[in-house]
Amino acid sequence: MGKTGKGLTVKQLEALCGHWPGVTRDIKWGADLVFSVGGKMFVVTPADGSEGGRFSLKVADERFLELTDQPGMAPSPYLARAHWIAVIEPRRFDTPELEALVRASYTLVRSKLTKKLQAELAQLPPT
Repeated sequence: MGKTGKGLTVKQLEALCGHWPGVTRDIKWGADLVFSVGGKMFVVTPADGSEGGRFSLKVADERFLELTDQPGMAPSPYLARAHWIAVIEPRRFDTPELEALVRASYTLVRSKLTKKLQAELAQLPPT
């Protein structure tokens, strides 16, 4: 990855995390594309790329307030209590910055899986 630019499209999300160990994709709630690892969600976005490319993801507890204080980000509806943020204006942010947030979300969710399940997954390739 590492391309410069702003925002993160559905296609870019697919290219970024579609090949990571244990990642699955499905449609939930009728229209949202959900990326999961070990059956646990780590990023959600409208499958058709609508809503300006908005997406939601899990962040580390200690980064939640810092990130949700930024213009263009907010606590994610229904998931904020689990420290999920919504990137509501992704075009405000450089693509590599958003890619790093998605990778961190994957790593965070993966780290909460059972030790057995974690051991079954291949290592995440370096950035």
